[in-house]
Amino acid sequence: MKNIYSNIFKVNNKNLSKAISYLKKKELVGVPTETVYGLAGNAFSSRAIKKIYLLKKRPYRNPLIVHYYSIEQLKKDVELNNNFFKLYKKFSPGPITFVLKKKKNSLLSKVATASVDTVAIRFPSNKVLRKILKSLNFPLAIPSANKSTQISPVSAEDVAQEFHDSIKIILDDGPCKIGLESTVVDLTSKPRVLRLGLISPDNISNVLNKKITIERVSKIIKAPGMLKKHYSPGIPMKLNQTTAKNNEAFIVFGKKYKKGKNIFNLSYKSNLNEAAKNLYKTLRLIKSKNYKMICVSTIPQTGVGLAINDRLSRAAS
Repeated sequence: MKNIYSNIFKVNNKNLSKAISYLKKKELVGVPTETVYGLAGNAFSSRAIKKIYLLKKRPYRNPLIVHYYSIEQLKKDVELNNNFFKLYKKFSPGPITFVLKKKKNSLLSKVATASVDTVAIRFPSNKVLRKILKSLNFPLAIPSANKSTQISPVSAEDVAQEFHDSIKIILDDGPCKIGLESTVVDLTSKPRVLRLGLISPDNISNVLNKKITIERVSKIIKAPGMLKKHYSPGIPMKLNQTTAKNNEAFIVFGKKYKKGKNIFNLSYKSNLNEAAKNLYKTLRLIKSKNYKMICVSTIPQTGVGLAINDRLSRAAS
C-alpha cells in the first residue's frame, strides 16, 4: 500500500536518527512495538509527558507505562524484587508490564506516574524500539498512539489517521505482531494482574508458583487499561450474540460462521492469537464502514481469549 502520509517514515538509519533527535528535544514520536503502536516521549521530562496527555486527551490520573532497554537503566528508578526477576527472566523483553515501587530519588516525571508512588515499566521486544531505547540516556513513556478511550492502533497508518500531522514522525515497522496491549502485573505486594494480555494469569502463576488474582477495577489507578470505558469504536456493541441483523456488523470467531458482507471473522482457524491480532484492525474497519451497531459472538474465555473479552467488554461499556 502506497504511503499517502508525509509524516510516516520507513525504518532506516537516517529516519531512526531523526526520531532519536526529536525525542532528545522532548518532542513526541510515533513508534512501533510488538503489542500496539505507541506515542513516545522522554519519561524524565514533564514537558514531553504533558504533550502526550494533551494530544491523547488522556486523564492525568491515568499513568503511563515507561519503557526501558535494560535492568541497569531501570535500577535507578524502581525497587526490584524476586517476583520481578523471575518474571523478567521468563517473559522479557516482551508483552508484560511490571508495576513496581518508585524510588524517591527517581528522575521519572511525576506527571508520567500520575503522582503515585509506583511506576509501570516494560521492556519491549520490538527491534526498532529497542534500538531507539539503547541509543538514549533516558527511558520512554509510551502509551498507545490513539485518543483516550478509543481503538488502539496496530499500524503506522492508524496513528496518522488518529493524529494527522500533530505528530511529525511516525516510524513504520509494519503491522504489530501481537495486536493487544501488554499484560500488566502489580508486584508491589501480593502479585495481581491489573490488565489482561497475551501472557495470561496462569502463565504468571506457573512461574511464581502462586495463585494470581485479577483486579479489573481499582480506586487507585496504577496502570493503563483499568478505566471502565476503553478501546471503544464509538458504536454500540452487544456481546455474546448468536446472530446479527443484515445492517449490523457481526464479529465472529471460528469456521462455523459463513462468510457474508456484514460478517467479520477474527479467526476462521479458531486461533485466539490470530483473533487478538485482528481485533483492533477489525473494529477500525467496521467503524470506517459506518455501521451503527456491532454484535459479537462468544469468544472462548481461555488464554488470550480472557484479554480479548476484557477489551470487548470495555469497548461496549
